[in-house]
Amino acid sequence: MTLEERDHASVVTHALAQHVLTDLRSVETSQVEFRKGLVKLGRLCGYELIDSRFPTETGTVETPLAETPATRVSGLEDVVIVNVLRAATPFVEGLLKAFPTARQGVISASRDEDAGMGEDGEFPISVQYVKLPDIDEDDTVIIADPMLATGSTMVTVLDEILADGTPESCFVLSAVSAPPGLERITEAFPEVEHVTVSIDEKLDDDGFIVPGLGDAGDRAFRTT
Repeated sequence: MTLEERDHASVVTHALAQHVLTDLRSVETSQVEFRKGLVKLGRLCGYELIDSRFPTETGTVETPLAETPATRVSGLEDVVIVNVLRAATPFVEGLLKAFPTARQGVISASRDEDAGMGEDGEFPISVQYVKLPDIDEDDTVIIADPMLATGSTMVTVLDEILADGTPESCFVLSAVSAPPGLERITEAFPEVEHVTVSIDEKLDDDGFIVPGLGDAGDRAFRTT
């Protein structure tokens, strides 16, 4: 298992995930390779979640030659993946390779960059669109957003998703996270587990993650 427990988060330490993250950080990585990297990282993170957080059942299976002991993962039919538009789209594409039968939700939420970060370290958040499947109490919900900076957007998203109650397991999944965002989510939603590939050093004065990987949406969709 390659999930390492750290302050306010579980960090994916798998060597290939860290390798892909290094490519994503590089300013030399092209738009096409950046998108492919997010897809690959989403798949790897999905496999890590299955390995560490999903139970297994043992039984038997009949091969063409004999009956043999067998293991199956439980709960894969009860997964909801929520895509926080837009940067999470390729990230979710990778997650769906690990959870192909997951039900999917979409939330378009973004921070107001023009308003700037307030003295409390938060941004005003605008929610433009919400479409979620029914979420049952025994579901596992994975909310994907490659960047967790101040946590303002994710707290707003969690307010939408958990308005009617908390499912059995709820994960916020990111590629890179900053300590203020992790702390804000933990304070607001202590029942939610955060999984990330890196806890970065800090936020700059404009609320961007340092060292980070730039604006994931702009780099993935070539809107810089």
